[in-house]
Amino acid sequence: MKNLRDVPSPGPEAYDRARAALRTAIEEPVATVVRPKHWFSWPKVGVAAVGAAAVAAAVVMGTSGGSVPAGPSGAAPQAVEAPLVKLASAVRAAGTRPGDASLIINTKFGLDGKPDLYYTLYTDKGRQFTGDSAKTLADAVAKGDAEPATPYDGKVMAAARLAANGDVDKARIAMITAAGNALGIGLSPAEADKAWAAAQAETAEVLRKIGKPVPAPRPRPTGKDLENLINNHLWSNTQHALFANAADAEVRAGVLKLYATIPDMIVGKTEVDGQAALTLTAPPAILGGSADVLIINADNGLPIREEVTSAESSKHYVVNYKSFRVTLADVAAGKI
Repeated sequence: MKNLRDVPSPGPEAYDRARAALRTAIEEPVATVVRPKHWFSWPKVGVAAVGAAAVAAAVVMGTSGGSVPAGPSGAAPQAVEAPLVKLASAVRAAGTRPGDASLIINTKFGLDGKPDLYYTLYTDKGRQFTGDSAKTLADAVAKGDAEPATPYDGKVMAAARLAANGDVDKARIAMITAAGNALGIGLSPAEADKAWAAAQAETAEVLRKIGKPVPAPRPRPTGKDLENLINNHLWSNTQHALFANAADAEVRAGVLKLYATIPDMIVGKTEVDGQAALTLTAPPAILGGSADVLIINADNGLPIREEVTSAESSKHYVVNYKSFRVTLADVAAGKI
């Protein structure tokens, strides 16, 4: 995909096809770790390329769209990690630094150990610009070449802000269902079954159109499988909000509060480059046995590093993060 930089950006239909394939992957009771799309370099690709690679894109895009299983009630468990709630309050009180956009730069180190940079600029008006260097980002901003706006981005940001402002229970439901409500949170059992069937039918139809195999209908997950999918979706959607808009204090505070509602998540202390930090370790059960450890600054909650280990291949990946408040004018002028 890195060799396809010069073709047009994918349109909404292409994203919809990729998300449809993603729904099928996430319906597995034990899924491989799903990632927000910003963890990987995501250069521009053509509509045809996205359609042909829809299934592969599911791994890259994580839970960034489509109807994904959520809980039958969505009620938030009691906050399990007081340090995160305390930090969220401090972040909220400190407020957001001046600027009109949030810039996050991630550096991924793959199996070959070579760094792969990716820039994401999320504006206060909800526009998003990306690049694989300071120059390509500046060029995109100068040209007004924003990526297609998606309702999903707006929903995860709104859910994070809602959590920051106090209504964590409602925010948790909103974050879980940001990509759809296939399990029918708040619906009767019959309505929930109908919503699940409709989501599977939609997935099957899109897969048929792109020539992909259509899986047999699956019953709605229950019990521990359901609980794990709920928290998998919450973890991934919340990370998407953080990795796109970390420098916005309100979003970051809400993210911390939502992380605190994930049962069995372990919060530890560490130090990175001389700065105090917290480690957030997701329960392996919600990631299909894979490991995902997010390291954040202990004073301001900004992401510092993420370490992911695949359950299937034991492959290990590291991503470093830097977050800033900026102005569009400065970025367009190359002042990054």
